[in-house]
Amino acid sequence: MSKKINSPKNILVVRFRQMGDAILATSLLNTLHKSFPEAKIDFVLNQRIAPLFEGHPSVNHIWTFSDDERHSVITYIKKVWHIVRSQRYDAIIDMRSTFNTMLFALLSPSSALRVGIRKPYTSMVFNNRIEGCEDDESMIDHNLQLAKPFERYGTVVYDRSITLQISDKEKSDFRAYMEQQGIDFSKPVMLVGVTAKLDNKTWAEDRMISTLAQLIGKYPDMQLIFNYAPGREAENARRIYDALPERGNVFINIEARSARQLAAMSYNCTAYFGNEGGARHIVQAMGRPSMVICSPVASKKTWLPDDCGVPAWGIAASDIADTKGMSHLQQYSLITVDHVWPVLQRFCDDIVMK
Repeated sequence: MSKKINSPKNILVVRFRQMGDAILATSLLNTLHKSFPEAKIDFVLNQRIAPLFEGHPSVNHIWTFSDDERHSVITYIKKVWHIVRSQRYDAIIDMRSTFNTMLFALLSPSSALRVGIRKPYTSMVFNNRIEGCEDDESMIDHNLQLAKPFERYGTVVYDRSITLQISDKEKSDFRAYMEQQGIDFSKPVMLVGVTAKLDNKTWAEDRMISTLAQLIGKYPDMQLIFNYAPGREAENARRIYDALPERGNVFINIEARSARQLAAMSYNCTAYFGNEGGARHIVQAMGRPSMVICSPVASKKTWLPDDCGVPAWGIAASDIADTKGMSHLQQYSLITVDHVWPVLQRFCDDIVMK
């Protein structure tokens, strides 16, 4: 008779990185929770994005690290040591497997399952490794591979959904604020990512202006809410707003002052259009469709999951031409208004206006 293997009761998932990375990791968290509903699942994140994941039904506890803690070697080691020694995790999943993150597994030799990414320096730390994510691989597919070693404990219920948990009060409070600012919820509301934090992830301003002008002309009842961060992004957004020939249904002063408020605003919008980034991931996690211009610095296949139950449309330079050997700037220049507008119009007709 084969010996029964006890299911893990205490699981740690180490993510860190940016908002989009963490949101896409929720498919793994949801899979673990559905497969092992009695298990305690903890999540390691950067402090600045952690509030977005508060109350998530697949997470029991969030361990956070500030930038100062991560950049101080002694402080970081002491905190990791405290976490793993106090919790005694049965299983650790390191979604990045860098020299810093794999310290959690390195200091947990008694953990029965230590899952990480196959790299030259990780063989002595993890007892189960998967290959790194390829450019032609969905990040959700990649993340769910990290759950395969858990099949030794029984059936793993794979869940491709990416989710966030925002309270009904947060949603209704932001809806009331939007109404106060003039939003009419009897008409469609498009959240628009008109700019981005990095230049290499921001579509040309003149092309964005031209596309939005066509959108306003074609769908006069559609309300557009500009989404942007303070500082340079706000300046860019104002410049685009001022250049539009018609601004009656364009709202530039509806502000989400936190990631949770952005999630609440996303929930109260019909759809999203614009540059790819963390905001778009929030929109999809809140169950709203999106159509984006993909940056050449990030693979469309990897970062635009279109198979998790929520429509996610996008156009990338690789959809237009063979981009091998081209610089990022050359690739971005391939994406013209003539390429974007027909896709956006079909997105609006097929999804937004229905």
